[in-house]
Amino acid sequence: MRYIWLLLFVFGSILLNAQSISELERQLREAETSIDKMNLNYDLAEAWLSSDVKKAVEYGKAAHTRAQELSNNGMLAQSSFLISQAYNRTRGDERKEETWLKSALGYAKNANDGDLIIKAVDKLSRLAISNDRKNGHRKAYQYTEEAFKFFSQRGRSISELDRKYDKRKSYREKEQRELISDLNQLTAELERLGREKDKLRDDKTVLTQRTKTLEQEKENIAQEKELVEQEIAVKEEEIKDISREKLQQKVLADARKHMIENLKNEKVIDSLNLQQTNLELQNATLQNEQSKYVFILMGAGVLFVVLLALLNYFRFRAKKRLSNKLEQQNQIIEEERQRSDELLLNILPANIAEELKEKGKATARKFNEASILFADFKNFTRISTQLTPEKLVEEIDRTFRAFDNIISHYEDIEKIKTVGDAYICASGLVNRKTIPSNLIKAALEMQEYLDDIKQEKIRLNEPFFEARIGIHSGPIVAGVVGLKKFAYDIWGDTVNIAARMESNCEPGRVNVSETTYRLIKYNYNCQYRGKVAAKGKGMIDMYYVQKELA
Repeated sequence: MRYIWLLLFVFGSILLNAQSISELERQLREAETSIDKMNLNYDLAEAWLSSDVKKAVEYGKAAHTRAQELSNNGMLAQSSFLISQAYNRTRGDERKEETWLKSALGYAKNANDGDLIIKAVDKLSRLAISNDRKNGHRKAYQYTEEAFKFFSQRGRSISELDRKYDKRKSYREKEQRELISDLNQLTAELERLGREKDKLRDDKTVLTQRTKTLEQEKENIAQEKELVEQEIAVKEEEIKDISREKLQQKVLADARKHMIENLKNEKVIDSLNLQQTNLELQNATLQNEQSKYVFILMGAGVLFVVLLALLNYFRFRAKKRLSNKLEQQNQIIEEERQRSDELLLNILPANIAEELKEKGKATARKFNEASILFADFKNFTRISTQLTPEKLVEEIDRTFRAFDNIISHYEDIEKIKTVGDAYICASGLVNRKTIPSNLIKAALEMQEYLDDIKQEKIRLNEPFFEARIGIHSGPIVAGVVGLKKFAYDIWGDTVNIAARMESNCEPGRVNVSETTYRLIKYNYNCQYRGKVAAKGKGMIDMYYVQKELA
């Protein structure tokens, strides 16, 4: 049963390979450009290599011929190496294998393809040892020494790589120290605002206590008013009693007068007149006292009203002053809060900053449809030696400010960071499917801006920057690392491939991967570059973005 399954698997593999070969042959017949024919011949040679060596050699030589017509050293090296592998699978063709391997080594040197140089040297060394066990090791040593000289002459020594790494590391540490300094200043500013907030809270407490005191004073005045009103009521009762007594005295006087008239006694009349005079004097005295009490009560009432008005006026003035001061302090707090929010948004995306303010931490998130843009300057080290440090920093700052301004016009693009002369941004950091059309448009605008600056610098005979831009799409993880002095960053193999897109790009152009091309091919006209060797990733299909489709 096991052998049956094995036979079925072999038969299925052969059938699948035959289908792919037939599809490639159909595409070759329909191909119009020399580049497409060259790449399809190479793909057919690879497909036939495992099953039919003669056809692999035939298609490999066809790809080699097309590469010679196009002066494509990279494809010349790869097709030569593929043909040597085909001859390796047949007995008696060691001489042809060695010839094509030497050809692959020469073309790989012209193309500066380090990986293929190492492969060709390894195959030539093994072939030399197997063909001549006596002198083969010397020949293999010569191949290895030749490759070593090539790498040394091209400036790829370990010591120089270490120096470049140390220089880049020093620059990154300096940038990190500057970011830490800015964050410390922001933290100090937040602490100062916190202290002012506590002071305002204390002022509010004092104001509340003062308000309670005024309310208590108001209650005391109301109580005093009530007491005065009670005293006035008592005086009025007393006045009423006096009026009743006066009325009684008048009745008594009338009765006495009647008695005088009846008795006609002069003595009695005189006595009664004297008593009447006394009563009139008493009545006048009572009226004077009543007028005096009324005047006192009216004065007390007027004084009370004046005091109450003055109290309300001073209370209104104090409340207005405190309200104006509180409003000014609240305005200062709001302005400082807005400044701190703006500084935080310059470091982190808006949703991450909001989550940090609410929860004190931010959760890392995975995005399956993100697109990463890498931009790096050509010959940055050489240009930095031609400019003063101040001028160099000024030029980098102006360029990166222009890049920031370009991506600010697109809401779906988020700046990640700058590392030395590299600028990194991303789009699609949302939980839905997105198309990186705006990211491609921003990349073309960056190159257009650099080209305008280049023309101006050429006119002034000054050094200028040229950038390589690479874009790749795929899954990433993004988040804030650390508890203090945090920074927003992204991770994943997508980031590494985007960096390879940038390093394999020509200055002044935008290089995208096969994945990104499939997302934008209906919006942008792209030029297929073929399979390009990417360090650590093998052969990758790459495209140059030319222009936006109407």
